[in-house]
Amino acid sequence: MPPHHPTSPTGPEDTPALVDFTVDLTAQEVLRRAQVMDALGPDWDPIEVLRGEEAAYDLLYSGLDAEQQRVYDALVAAGVLAPRGDGHAAA
Repeated sequence: MPPHHPTSPTGPEDTPALVDFTVDLTAQEVLRRAQVMDALGPDWDPIEVLRGEEAAYDLLYSGLDAEQQRVYDALVAAGVLAPRGDGHAAA
């Protein structure tokens, strides 16, 4: 019995033809965004959230001893951490 080789549409030079396949996720994305905003609630203040994050970073990098400051400076120089203020951790 000869092997079964199903035929498929071919394009130029006997290459398989591409089939147009489109999925429109616009409605799902709109629904997802609406659900996120609903979960955040009406009292969510993105500016206040950013201020809180900045305050947390200031606290995290404050009061470093000399060795911690050296490591912090090395991480900033390597591009691992973004520089803060004058380029050094807060005192």
